[in-house]
Amino acid sequence: MWIDTHCHLDAPEFDADRDAVVARARTALVHMLVLPAVEAAHFVRVRDLAHHHGAAYALGIHPLYTDRAAEGDLERLAQALQAYRDDPRLVAVGEIGLDHFVPGLDRARQQAFYLAQLKLAAAAGLPVILHVRRSADALLAGLRRVPVSGGVAHAFNGSVAQAGEFLRRGFKLGFGGAMTHERALQIRRLAASLPDNAVVMETDAPDIPPQWLYRTAQDRAAGLPQGRNEPAELPRIAQVMADLRQCTPAILATVTTANACAALPRLGALMAVA
Repeated sequence: MWIDTHCHLDAPEFDADRDAVVARARTALVHMLVLPAVEAAHFVRVRDLAHHHGAAYALGIHPLYTDRAAEGDLERLAQALQAYRDDPRLVAVGEIGLDHFVPGLDRARQQAFYLAQLKLAAAAGLPVILHVRRSADALLAGLRRVPVSGGVAHAFNGSVAQAGEFLRRGFKLGFGGAMTHERALQIRRLAASLPDNAVVMETDAPDIPPQWLYRTAQDRAAGLPQGRNEPAELPRIAQVMADLRQCTPAILATVTTANACAALPRLGALMAVA
């Protein structure tokens, strides 16, 4: 049994066949999906999808959306966290964080939203799901200022030292499609060498397609569409990690499920009835 700790099921790429996507995931033994929001306008939609499909969800404002977020959106998040505080399917504040890869973003605004959302998570007693892209040290600095109850560092691609700092703060590290690319040497080294209690599985569907769905720039220029990732790909992605770690997929499923429930404690009760 697998947990996809990061899936954007609300994305428009799934509008045509969302029910079938979830059905394929269940057939592939992916019995739990965590659906992080990316902006305030999506909060109700993400919550409704989680309840409809027996999934879990997180509420937050993604760093790539902070430039278009309204100042009142942080208050909307605070109100939503209060309104849904007793909802067992609300498992985290997320997707929040910092993106230092995409050019032209207002880093100061990202930082302000990040720290504010850490404070809301701490007040709500919830873990966080972090967007980490060339920003691990800055994220860790924020966590030193505003400690929270752990969570998941999504799509982790930092150093071993940075991994250790996240782990010491109660975080698990998310691995998905990027790990399947043979040239992703740093991610694959981490996937192979991190301790068993460090890793969780994710797809980031419909994004970060694994190698077998990925289209090169030349392919895309020739008119071939980028392959859509989905939760049913998780077991095949996990097979790559199992091979790197020289263990069986069954062992990896047990380990990563336990890690996900440790990082996002409300998942445990949901998995008991999944």
